Amino acid sequence: MPQQPVAIVFDVNETLSDMSPMAERFADIGMSALTAKVWFASVLRDGFAAGMTGRQEQFAVLAAENLKSLLGSEQLDRDLDDAVGHVMSGFMTLPVHPDVAPGIQALDEAGIRLMTLSNGSAEVAEQLLARAGIRDRFEQLLSVEEAGAWKPAPGAYQYAGRRAGLELSEMMLVAVHPWDIDGAVRAGMRTAWLERGALGYPGFAAEPELSSSSLTELARELAGDGDGSPVR
Repeated sequence: MPQQPVAIVFDVNETLSDMSPMAERFADIGMSALTAKVWFASVLRDGFAAGMTGRQEQFAVLAAENLKSLLGSEQLDRDLDDAVGHVMSGFMTLPVHPDVAPGIQALDEAGIRLMTLSNGSAEVAEQLLARAGIRDRFEQLLSVEEAGAWKPAPGAYQYAGRRAGLELSEMMLVAVHPWDIDGAVRAGMRTAWLERGALGYPGFAAEPELSSSSLTELARELAGDGDGSPVR
């Protein structure tokens, strides 16, 4: 049984939130549902690129600008600004994955401190977890907007460590994205990859300490280290 971390830091978009309803938002405005994946990947690409040049851009700004570029020449069923607003508002109504609430409850009851660290806004995480009835399980909801760097830059994970008052080696990042796992490993954090149906983990990325199909499975793996106490 792996030793418990003192704190777990969760990625939010796709790791905790089920983003499949975003495809419906694109279908609503006359676009292919597959456009949602292209759009989200483009937002991440531009956020990473901005970070490489030393700029800090808000997720919401990049998301809206990418939508305008993506939809500007398309035949939509409404005005462009209305279409952008319809898609963007979808972030504030997303559900969590079915395994999230029971998994978070089990981890909290095991005595592990729980936090989030998102490339998006803390407000989105706040509303997501409140809708799921698990906001009170988390001690802090963090955003890279305050860190000065998007994940997977080391500064983003270091910011979480400072806010928690912990060494990064005492913390575990849980994420569905291999690039996030890779960044956290290289920054000095422990990591757990949520597979969520993925076919495999890419060989070019630093390997996670743990791989689990769901958060409930991960919670069982981290149930305790003999006496159930977190390792400090």
